[in-house]
Amino acid sequence: MRNSITLRLGLAAVALALLGAGAAHAGMLSPGASMPHFELRDQEGRMVSSNDLAGKRYLLWFYPKAMTPGCTIEAKSLRDNYSTLEKAGVVVLGVSFDEPASNKQFVAAEALPFRLLSDTDRKLAVAVGAAESTDAKTARRISYLVGADGKIEKAYDNVDPNVHAGQVVSDCSANGK
Repeated sequence: MRNSITLRLGLAAVALALLGAGAAHAGMLSPGASMPHFELRDQEGRMVSSNDLAGKRYLLWFYPKAMTPGCTIEAKSLRDNYSTLEKAGVVVLGVSFDEPASNKQFVAAEALPFRLLSDTDRKLAVAVGAAESTDAKTARRISYLVGADGKIEKAYDNVDPNVHAGQVVSDCSANGK
């Protein structure tokens, strides 16, 4: 009897873990899907829209909060790989729920050569799986490599800020684009 209960509890734990793992991926766009339309302000208060990016390949990387340790590691790594990404024709755009002023400080503090966008209403984040709702406090650490046709080339879930830039550079090289 005891082994039967232990087995059932073990199976229940596995089922919950699998359901939880699936939930982490809920809302993520798949390769081949179209990036939803967006219009967001950058750190200078200028609007950036998906229409502006038509015909361009871009990396849209979501980060939880400007100037926090993991986000700084990721931003600096993307900064350090920026010329390689630029040569591959990739526009780099960061997205968080921070106000433009906070993103402006982040850009200045870390000498970031790319724009940081403010998704303060969280609508884009919800649409692409970076947040479960518009009540989310921070964005999930995810990214999308989007092709010039506006379709997702690669979706990066649960990004490791220590290796993400290298993954993107590798994927850009592997795609030969």
